[in-house]
This record gives sequence, C-alpha cells and structure tokens, in this order.
Amino acid sequence: MSSSDTQAAPSAASQHEEAEPIKAVKLRHPWRIILAVVLVLLLVWFITDALHREAYGWPYVAKFIFDRRISAAALVTLELTVLSMVIAIILGLILAVMRMSPNPVVKYIAWLYLWIFRGTPVYVQLVFWGLFSLIYKNIFVGVPFTDIGLNLDLGFMTNTFIIAVVGLSLNEAAYMAEIVRAGLLSVDQGQEEAATALGMSWGQTMRRIVVPQAMRVIIPPTGNEVISMLKTTSLVAAIPLTTDLYGVSRDISAVTFTPIPLLIVASCWYLLVTSILMIGQYYLEKRYSRGVGDRRPPEGPKQPGTITETVKTMRNAEGGQA
Repeated sequence: MSSSDTQAAPSAASQHEEAEPIKAVKLRHPWRIILAVVLVLLLVWFITDALHREAYGWPYVAKFIFDRRISAAALVTLELTVLSMVIAIILGLILAVMRMSPNPVVKYIAWLYLWIFRGTPVYVQLVFWGLFSLIYKNIFVGVPFTDIGLNLDLGFMTNTFIIAVVGLSLNEAAYMAEIVRAGLLSVDQGQEEAATALGMSWGQTMRRIVVPQAMRVIIPPTGNEVISMLKTTSLVAAIPLTTDLYGVSRDISAVTFTPIPLLIVASCWYLLVTSILMIGQYYLEKRYSRGVGDRRPPEGPKQPGTITETVKTMRNAEGGQA
C-alpha cells in the first residue's frame, strides 16, 4: 500500500468522525394540545360556575370549615383509622404466616377467614358487629359440658367506638394478610438459605434479610389501604357511631338544613388528611426503595471499552483497511 493511500485513509476516517450530528426534529402533536386546552377550559368553566351557584352554600362552608365540632370529629376519624390499621396489620401478619404454614388445618382456617371477610361488604359486617352484643352477652371459655372455665363479659361491645374499631380492623386484616404474604413471597428463597448457611436464626433472617426486602412490596399497597381506611370510616354510621367526621357533619346539616355545604366541609377535611398521608407514603416508599431505581452511569470522562470508544475503533480500523 502506497504512502498516498496511507494518508488518504486517516483523512477519510477523520471526515467520517467530524460529520455533522443529526438534527432531530421534535414531532408535533396538535391533537394533544387541543385536548389539553379543552380540558383546562372545562375546568375553568366548572370552577366559575360552582362559585356562583347558591346551592353550594359557600357562606356555610366558610362558617363550618373550622368549626370545633368538625375538627374534633376529624380527630376521632383519625383515631379510628390509626387504631384499626395497627390491629389490622398485626392480624394480617399472623394470617399471612398461617397461610404459608405447611399445616393444612392452620392454612385453611386462615383461608376461610379471608374468604368470609373479603367476600362480604364491610357495611354488612359493621351492622353485624353493632348487633353482636344482642347475640352474645357473654362467652364461656372452658371445658365443654362442665362448669370449669372462664365466663367473659362482652359488655364492652356496647361501646360504639370499640365496635367500629373491631369491625374495621377485622375486615382490613383480610386484605393486609394478602399484602404481607405477597411481600414475603417476593423475596428469593435462596437468600433465606444463604442466611441459614451463615448461621442466622429464623428471627434474624426475617428481621435482617426477608422483611427489609419485602417492605418494598408491602409499603405501597399498605399506604393505599391506610388512605382507603380513612374514607371507609364514614361507614361506621351503620353501628351507629355519630362522633366521626361524616356523622358530625351529617348531624349539623340536619339542624341547619344545609346538606351540600356540610358535605363539602367533610370532603375538604378528608382531602387534607389524605394529602398528609400521601406525603408520608411517598417518603416511606422512597426510604425502602433505595438502590432499586434506575441505575445511571456516573458522569465523567468516557472509559475505554464503552460503546463510543468501540465505534471509533471500528471506524479507524475500516479507514486503515481502505
């Protein structure tokens, strides 16, 4: 190969490398813009129309939005939510372990519980628990057909707040059991075997290996269940419990004959609390999903062996062979 060919090869390669980059033209989507404009106009129209409708009773909304009775009722609703979810999570964990048990009796008892409480409406369950004290005034726990045992008085089941907590938590436990079971099953069994090989006990394996990884799967739906529980507390009117947010707003509206403004007041409080819960859920998910998101390469000079370097090497080789 002559010297002129040798000089021509690098020049061709350099021209190839110095070629102008492709100018990408962004695609236009006029229908998306039109749809967005239409939606914004509809939203503005709805807000403007609602502000001028007397049926909404905005003066009454402003009057009762910070009423002490409403704020106290919101606190009762929050207490119902927290207590019911704590009990439901504990029962759900127990039921999840029972569902994964090799003992068929334990496994099918847990399945029967889930079948009943997930298959019947929560409103019907609350009505049943409200009538529970009429069916069972006391329960005898002991040896059958003898007087040896303990007689439990169920007088506490006449308290509507306790009935509401029992009804909501027992229903929610059925859903939490499946959430916890799905989270535990998402962890690879090989990690449990590796922990056992390292000499970890079952408790250490669950606490240090299984549960931290399962939380990535458990936390998001649990946060959704907490928000759902907050709204489900409005069904305790079936007991009836009238000290919750919906119950108090309904009682006030019955006196003032302003049902729509009081519904707006209750909705605003529900939105406020759910928004706070959603923020907490976001940070919990962020905490337990560390190291799982998109892994991007660090910024800096390109290292040998990258795709860019490989392409340049191939182009230089082609230029040298020309």
